[in-house]
Amino acid sequence: MKIAICGSIVFSREMGEIAKELETKGHEIHLPFYAMKILKGEVSHEDFMKEKEKSGDAKFRESAEVDLIKRYFKLIDESDAVLVLNSDKKGIKNYIGGNTLIEMGFAYVLDKKIFLYNPIPKMSYTDEIKAMKPVIINGNLLKI
Repeated sequence: MKIAICGSIVFSREMGEIAKELETKGHEIHLPFYAMKILKGEVSHEDFMKEKEKSGDAKFRESAEVDLIKRYFKLIDESDAVLVLNSDKKGIKNYIGGNTLIEMGFAYVLDKKIFLYNPIPKMSYTDEIKAMKPVIINGNLLKI
């Protein structure tokens, strides 16, 4: 199965570990642009996070060779499913940020299977997440 992993760049290392595990099970994995750059050592995770905290990620989006949102839409379209890595962030259990919500929306409209690594978070858009009928795997990749 082709799977696009979605989630905050904060979780890049975890994305890499999950990608490796899924690949050993025969899946083809797509990762976010900057998660790949961080995992390859082309961009420092710490520098990325410092810059993002200071002034957002506009600088990184502008310096990317591609439109990051359109790139991931295309990869989601080519995938069979998305796996949302929703760990704790910003004091929110199982956080799903704005960009990840957009990616989930793409997957939903394209009739792709949506897996959540952890349960649905309690956020202002919890109802929208529930409406996409994600499959909650509770960290068990064998449920994919």
